[in-house]
Amino acid sequence: MSATKDDTAVADRALAPYWEAARAGRLLLRRCNACSELHYYPRPLCPFCLSADGEWVEASGEGVIYSWSVERRANPPYAIAFVTLREGPTLMSNIVDCDLDGLAIGQPVRLKFEEREGQPSPVFRPA
Repeated sequence: MSATKDDTAVADRALAPYWEAARAGRLLLRRCNACSELHYYPRPLCPFCLSADGEWVEASGEGVIYSWSVERRANPPYAIAFVTLREGPTLMSNIVDCDLDGLAIGQPVRLKFEEREGQPSPVFRPA
């Protein structure tokens, strides 16, 4: 089954608060009102129970590195990581403004946004 233009328009409207906050440097998470789960990646349906009944909540921007890898063949080299937010969800992102050899599991990091392909993208730097 493929999405229709109407489905896409509904999803775009549902995600508008996320993108507005991101452009202002704030990260929003979605809390499901049906199952109370908090999740990240912005989407209109809860990935746990598929309910469309949810609300946006602002994340603290604080987290810790769960796992990471450094791509050294790239020019310049960069770190990609799974970051677990203080609120619980884990997201994949980049660690920036850091010593790539000094990264560690459990290291505190802080959110910032960088423009990527014309969109604000959440990245993290050491706290």
